[in-house]
Amino acid sequence: MMHFLSLLDFSRDIIYKIITYTENIKGGSINVEGILEGKIMGMIFEKPSTRTRVSFEVAMKQLGGDAIYLPTSTLQLSRGESLKDTAKVLSRYLDILMARVYKHETLEELAKYSDIPVINGLSDLEHPVQIVSDFYTIYEYFGKLHRIKISYVGDGNNNVARSLAIGCALLGIDLAMASPREYTISESFLRELFNRIPGSEKYISIYQDPYDAVVGADVIYTDTFISMGMESETEERLRIFLPKYQVTMDLLNSTGKDTVFMHCLPAHRGHEVTDEVIDSENSIVYDQAENRLHTQKTIILYLLGYL
Repeated sequence: MMHFLSLLDFSRDIIYKIITYTENIKGGSINVEGILEGKIMGMIFEKPSTRTRVSFEVAMKQLGGDAIYLPTSTLQLSRGESLKDTAKVLSRYLDILMARVYKHETLEELAKYSDIPVINGLSDLEHPVQIVSDFYTIYEYFGKLHRIKISYVGDGNNNVARSLAIGCALLGIDLAMASPREYTISESFLRELFNRIPGSEKYISIYQDPYDAVVGADVIYTDTFISMGMESETEERLRIFLPKYQVTMDLLNSTGKDTVFMHCLPAHRGHEVTDEVIDSENSIVYDQAENRLHTQKTIILYLLGYL
């Protein structure tokens, strides 16, 4: 039984395999239509979702299966049923489970007691399906991942930033991260990551000045300054992040390259990015969003043993 709770659950070779299969599935050279006939995915949601819910549901339907939307407010979890009992019962009905949760420990407990694969659709620690899709998008755009430089500007301690760091460490992609001192990716996280992937420390560099971080960048990536569940911190976070860490055309044009802009969405326009940047020809955010569908088909097929 294989789960996908963290990018560390997949090796470098498996991530490249997923990227290759995604390219072939999206391009039509591999026909997977109807391959999952009779298979059902359950989708547990503790948080709101647009891309994660729709992309997984459409992926299952296009593969010939189906998906059941399970907001926790409609489950007995909301009335105190244990995660163990929920996981045991859902395993009798479903073939695969995806969960979007507040606490990563919830995913770990679901996986512990599930007899079916469990996918992390987002937790407080990581967003691995997003980053695998992002790597595919970069590969699609540049035709390679080797010698690509990604510059991440924003909250270095959020789930997207952590998954991006893990992915770059695994694949050997240069990642320059620019964050305020209070929101720099934690040293303890990096120490653990570098211990897990020896030699990966050479791929990740930390800055406080965004202009230093984006020199030579092929990609500038940002995310919201205020993650779901942190709305009470909005005023304080905006005071710290703005205007220095906003991605503007001036920052984009300072790289010395024809740099593309990426954002996992939803974007808070006027906060982490200006309209001018996200709506520019350099922006590939909608390709990035579309590719969630194609990459997640491949992840589902891999976890169910079809690849």
